[in-house]
Formats: sequence, structure tokens, C-alpha cells
Amino acid sequence: MKSMSRFILTACATTLLIPAIASAQEAREQGYMTQKDGTVVLSGTGLCWHTRSWTPASVSPQCDPGMSMAVAPDPRVPTPDVEVAAAPEVILPPSQKISFSADALFAFDKAELKPEGKAMLDDLVRQLNGASYESIVATGHTDRIGSAAYNQALSVRRANTVKEYLVGKDLWANRISAEGRGETQPVTAAADCTGPRTAALITCLQPDRRVDVEMQGTRIDTVSR
Repeated sequence: MKSMSRFILTACATTLLIPAIASAQEAREQGYMTQKDGTVVLSGTGLCWHTRSWTPASVSPQCDPGMSMAVAPDPRVPTPDVEVAAAPEVILPPSQKISFSADALFAFDKAELKPEGKAMLDDLVRQLNGASYESIVATGHTDRIGSAAYNQALSVRRANTVKEYLVGKDLWANRISAEGRGETQPVTAAADCTGPRTAALITCLQPDRRVDVEMQGTRIDTVSR
């Protein structure tokens, strides 16, 4: 009978120790110092003691209420794609156009530059000094006096004269082009200037006689050439 009682007491004691042992083992695995009975050891201020095995992933709400438990990402959940910012678009400045009066550059019905015309183009070269550009286009225009074929040829000769002068001033020849539009793009309206070919008509049509110099994509250039 005594043996049976001893067996029962031992079994009960073992049963009571299992939760304590489990609790102690669990606490130690979580990285907290425990007593033999499984109770977590507290400091004088009520804080738990971390062991060397403690990591942020083993946070206990009881011991570290101010810390959130680190949650490892679930490999089954796809990681959202990170949007990559697009490279900023390089935008060149808008084209710039300077319109020169043909009467200021050339004598009437001529394609040779006058001294004052050269001075005007020299000022343009100074403006382009230290700049880079994608292209420069010189476009010649005439009034409607004379035949269309003659005016077309005259506008081309004047545009080429301007181009050659700019190239002679050490501007990039492969980026400068010339073209003529003849009398096809007048500034004046047909009703503005009428009558026979007189000095008054020639003066009235003066805005049509011009050379436009258009610079595309100009920007500061620090590379010497």
C-alpha cells in the first residue's frame, strides 16, 4: 500500500513538473533567463533578462511590450514590384529664329553681303560663341517681283551666302544648312502691295525679302573645338 502511494505521488509530481519544464524550456528557447521552475527571471524594475540566444524574432509581449515581433516574409506571398522612377527626359530648348532683312544684308536683287550685313552676322556669331546646337538653317525668301523661278534661285544664293559666311567664322559646317523658299512664304498680304513695279511697291514688299536663321537645340557647350 505504501509502495502504491509512493508511485501515485511520484506520478503526480512528474505531471506537475511537465508544464514547468516546458515553460522553462520555451522561455530559454525564446532567449529569456528563467529559474528552475520555469519562471522568467525579472530584474528589480520588473524587466526580463535576455540570453545570448535572444533575437528580435523571439520578442515576448510580456517581457518586451514596447517591441513588435519580427515577422519573416512569407515566401508564398509574391513581393510587390518596386516601381523604378523613369529617367528624366532631356528636353532641348525650343528653336530660336532670327529674321534678317535681305535689304540690310544685300543690295537689291543681289546675293553679295554688304558691309553692314557682315556686321549683323558677326553679331550673331558672337551670340553663338560658347554654345552648341543641333542644327542651324539659313532660309532665303524673296518678294513676288519677277518670275517664280528667278526668285527661287535668288533665295537659294542668298541663303548659301549666309551659310558660307557663318562657316567661315569657325562654326560647325556639318550642322549648318541653307535652303530657299523664293516668293512662296511672303509676310505681306496680296492686297497690301499692289500696282506696277515702282519704288513704292519695292518698299512695300520689303518684309518679304529676308533670310531667316533658325537655331535648333542650342545649349551651353564647354567642349572646345
